[in-house]
Amino acid sequence: MNRRCVIVGGAAIEDYKTIQKHLFDSDFYIFCDSGLSHISALGVKPDLIVGDFDSHSNPHLNVETIVLPCEKDDTDTFYAVKEAIKRGFSEFLLIGVVGKRFDHSLGNVSILYYLDSLGMQGIILDDYSHMQIVSCEPVYVEDSYAFFSLLNISGKAEGITIENAKYPLENAKITCEYQYGVSNEVLPGKTSKITVKNGKLLLIKVLKD
Repeated sequence: MNRRCVIVGGAAIEDYKTIQKHLFDSDFYIFCDSGLSHISALGVKPDLIVGDFDSHSNPHLNVETIVLPCEKDDTDTFYAVKEAIKRGFSEFLLIGVVGKRFDHSLGNVSILYYLDSLGMQGIILDDYSHMQIVSCEPVYVEDSYAFFSLLNISGKAEGITIENAKYPLENAKITCEYQYGVSNEVLPGKTSKITVKNGKLLLIKVLKD
């Protein structure tokens, strides 16, 4: 299936116009519980609604709805991802999943690692940045971003190479205990190339104001 799945969580979104630039009519939209509060501002219609409705009332729309129990192992967002995988999706955009609740935010970032472990693509988009995983395939960063950071939150990451950046690396290592890959910059007019031989890194590309 080539169609992308967009999952909408309930975290605050301030700049809807920026988010809308990355949404397409061909996307399959899953709204999770309080993510329903974003329907009007995003201007898209849900294809599926998922939630235990502990933070938003069930709107009882004429849309397929999966009602979850409040006590469960998966968050509403993680359940939505698993459900989408069952339906054949392999490319994901997650919005409204990073916000004030750091525990929820970090839990949602782990979804990117989960998707990567399955050989699938996942991106988190918020008001300030794009997040994705760098693992077995090269990832490129354009100079349209203000900064980019590489963080290790999953264990060993070795053989890291960064090209065309203010702070280049060659065959380097970043550990969870020493995060020195913060706030790098793409050289003007260039595109940075990032590769990792062993392990995974979280790439955060910071948008320009």
